[in-house]
Amino acid sequence: MSLLLAGMTVLMIGDSHMATKGYLISSLHDELMQQGARVYSYGACGTQSGDWMRTIQPPCGGAFRLNDKPIRIRAGEAAFTTPLPDLVREHHPDLIVVINGDTMAGYKSAVLPRPWISREISMLTHGVKASGVRCVWVGPAWGNEGGKNGKNFPRVKEMSDFLAENVAPCTYINSLTMSKPGEWGTLPDDGQHFTDAGYQSWGSAIAKQILSSDILQKIKH
Repeated sequence: MSLLLAGMTVLMIGDSHMATKGYLISSLHDELMQQGARVYSYGACGTQSGDWMRTIQPPCGGAFRLNDKPIRIRAGEAAFTTPLPDLVREHHPDLIVVINGDTMAGYKSAVLPRPWISREISMLTHGVKASGVRCVWVGPAWGNEGGKNGKNFPRVKEMSDFLAENVAPCTYINSLTMSKPGEWGTLPDDGQHFTDAGYQSWGSAIAKQILSSDILQKIKH
C-alpha cells in the first residue's frame, strides 16, 4: 500500500483500453486499489477526448467499474459517456486519470490531424481545469505494427509527443518509455489492443509512474 495513494479517490476515464474486462479497467484499476485508493473507472470504445465533456453513444460499447464492484459492460443504446463535470460531482476525486490517444492518432491517415486533435484535447483539459482536480494523462503504448487499426511506430511516437506538449494542466505519462516497440503482445490482427498479459504489464507500469509522480505530493500537501 502507498502512503501517498491511501485514502485518495481516483477517477479514471478512457477509450477502448478501458472498455473491456481484462484491459486497463481491470489491471490498472486493481493496481491503484491495492495501493489504498478508491477507484472509479469509465471506458468508452472509440471515443475522442472531447467526448468526455458531453453525452455520446460510443461506436463500440463501453464499461464502468465502481471501486470494488464488478466491471459492468455496456453495449448498444445502453452505452454512453457521462460528462466529466457530472463524474466529478458524483465521485469527488482527488486525482483524474485520462487514458486517451490511440483513437485520435489517425494511424491510417497520411498525416496526424493536429488541429482536430488539439480541439479535442482542449475540450477535456478545459473541463479538468474548471474542476480544480489534479490530473495525469496516459498516452498510447507501442503495440505492434499493422493489423486492422493500422498502428505504426512512427505515428504512435508522433502522437505521444503531441500529447506531451498539449495536455496541460494534466501531467503527461509517456507509455512509450515503459516497453520496447512490439514487446507487449497484442490481439491477433489488431496491433493496438493487448493480450491480458500486456495489459497487466501496462497497468503495473502506469501505476508505478503515478506513484512516482510529484503530483501525489502536491495533492497530499
